[in-house]
Amino acid sequence: MSKIELDKTDRKILAILQADGRASNQDVADQVSLSPSPCLRRIKRLEEAGVIRQYVALLDPAQIGLGLLAYVNVRLEKHSEGANAAGARRASSSPHADFALSVEDWPEVVACYAMTGEMDYLLRVHVEDMEHFSRFMMKTLLIHPSVADVKSSFALQRIKDTTALPIM
Repeated sequence: MSKIELDKTDRKILAILQADGRASNQDVADQVSLSPSPCLRRIKRLEEAGVIRQYVALLDPAQIGLGLLAYVNVRLEKHSEGANAAGARRASSSPHADFALSVEDWPEVVACYAMTGEMDYLLRVHVEDMEHFSRFMMKTLLIHPSVADVKSSFALQRIKDTTALPIM
C-alpha cells in the first residue's frame, strides 16, 4: 500500500477524529474551517486509503472486570515437533504460522507483535486477576506445542495509555 500525501487539513481532521471518533462531520468541518461537503470527501478519502482503519469504542478494562494487565514475551521452538491438534486442524507450515493462527482464538490476548531480539512475540494480555492469568498460561499458552519459553511482566500503574498516533 502506498503512502498517501497528507496536508495540514488532513492532519487536523485525523487529530480530531483520534480524540473523538464520534465527532460529527459538521463539528469536524467547523474545527478545520471547511464546509461539510469537502470535509466529508476528505474523511472518505482517508478511509478508502486505509489511513482511517476503523472506528471503535475504547473500554476501561477495570470497569468490565479485567483488572490485570500483563505483557508476555514468548519464544518459540525453531522447528515443530510433529503433528498436533492445532497443526493438524490448520495444516500450518511452521511454528510461527501455527502460533500466529492460534493467538487469534485467545480472547485474553488483545495485541500480539512479532519481535526482534531473543523473544519471538510480545503479547498484551488483559485478564480478571492472577487466577485468570494462571489459567490462561497453564491451559492455553504453555501447552501450545510451538512455545519454548515465556517471560511475563505485570503493569503496576498506568502512566500513559493512548491509541492516538502522533500526527506530524
